[in-house]
Amino acid sequence: MKTNRIVRLALIACALCAAAGPAFAWNHHWHDHDRWRHRYGTWHEHDRSYHDYRHYDRWRRHQGGYPRGKRGPVHPLSRALPNPRLTPGALNPAVTQADIESTICVRGYSQSIRPPEPYTERLKREQIREYGYRNRDLWHYEEDHLLPLSVGGSPTSPENLWPQPHRVAGGWGSFAKDRLESQLHWLVCHRGLPLATAQRAILQNWITAYKRYVGPVPNDHRLHWDHR
Repeated sequence: MKTNRIVRLALIACALCAAAGPAFAWNHHWHDHDRWRHRYGTWHEHDRSYHDYRHYDRWRRHQGGYPRGKRGPVHPLSRALPNPRLTPGALNPAVTQADIESTICVRGYSQSIRPPEPYTERLKREQIREYGYRNRDLWHYEEDHLLPLSVGGSPTSPENLWPQPHRVAGGWGSFAKDRLESQLHWLVCHRGLPLATAQRAILQNWITAYKRYVGPVPNDHRLHWDHR
């Protein structure tokens, strides 16, 4: 008798939970949306940093996608490569072939020498104007090291930093370049490629290097795991 009463109460509780589920999910969604809006304001503003964009990107994917236009414009293929006059690239003198095992091949090395965000954000604003981009929303660009830190690029030189668009015609945006950087780092640290060869390839034309060392078709999805 007591067991039957417990079973009935359990069934009633399950039914109530099932009925309340959709309402709870709906309220949770809008609570999350309001919390985000309270924290970051309206996303039509033009002064949000790429750091904010990364969090917004993760939140939007959790909610099921982007509103129309939020991922930013698709830039022409000519903007996949930096202006060599403005961004010729620069080396990190602390990294040589002889010491890669104690520098770039140490897990977390790149992160340890990455410049502070206030510096790169200020530089991004300046360089977006120098490059003549009409769209100046910061989160549509990555302040990218042309020669990546993971293959011996200078962390702070303005000659090695540029506002690379996330979205470029053909898929040749910043996320595709991230995959090339990861591949070159792996090759250099596993003695499959000399450091100087990797540096020369990416400085000359990173798209050509991608086709040679990664594949003919770019993958422009965000790299969610990186061993550098």
